[in-house]
Amino acid sequence: MAALTLVSHHLCPYVQRAAISLAEKEVPFERVTIDLSDKPDWFRRVSPLGKVPLLLVREAGEETAIFESAVILEFLEETQPNPLHPVDAVTRARHRAWIEFGSAILNAIGRLYSAPTQAAFPAEAEALSAMFGRVETELADAGHAGPWFAGEDFSLVDAVYGPVFRYFDVFDTLGDFGILSGMPRIAAWRKALASRPSIAGAVTPDYPRRLLAFLRAKDSHLGRLARAQAFAT
Repeated sequence: MAALTLVSHHLCPYVQRAAISLAEKEVPFERVTIDLSDKPDWFRRVSPLGKVPLLLVREAGEETAIFESAVILEFLEETQPNPLHPVDAVTRARHRAWIEFGSAILNAIGRLYSAPTQAAFPAEAEALSAMFGRVETELADAGHAGPWFAGEDFSLVDAVYGPVFRYFDVFDTLGDFGILSGMPRIAAWRKALASRPSIAGAVTPDYPRRLLAFLRAKDSHLGRLARAQAFAT
């Protein structure tokens, strides 16, 4: 059996996807966390894009570096037990599409926490809320009964959205922005994901503190709210 090492960063949601998949598949792996602001030389040599996650696969005395989270997830599906993709090709394609939509949501979250002024923030919040509204509609149209995206079967879509909702556990401490308001299926899904051991264990217990520190360092509306919160406490 190949030995696997997941090269990580404390806050990266794309790393969390891979960690969740590995945990759900009950595959042993080593996790190495690096500082992306001071990348080690060995990481620069094996990561063409200089990004995490990176999966190091050691087998028969050779090591291969696999980069890009989508590629890592598909590699794990092809080589490891306990598949997280549906068997049916059409359903599998639908899942892959909503995984891509989850990546688009992460980009929108980045725009939200980078919104430079209080005046610019509402437009980003509204756009992000509209994206979640599309997910809510998809869940309703699919007759979603939960607890997971595909009903009773945990899938890679769940592995992708668990880290997405984790941002809001911290955002909610800074204000009531109403981004997920009026979305009961989203709320139920978010709650179920938060209680899943693989998702809870994909980050270290100090994740909220680290994310708040990241936000405080930003010259943005959320950054100022995070700094005000720190001053008040």
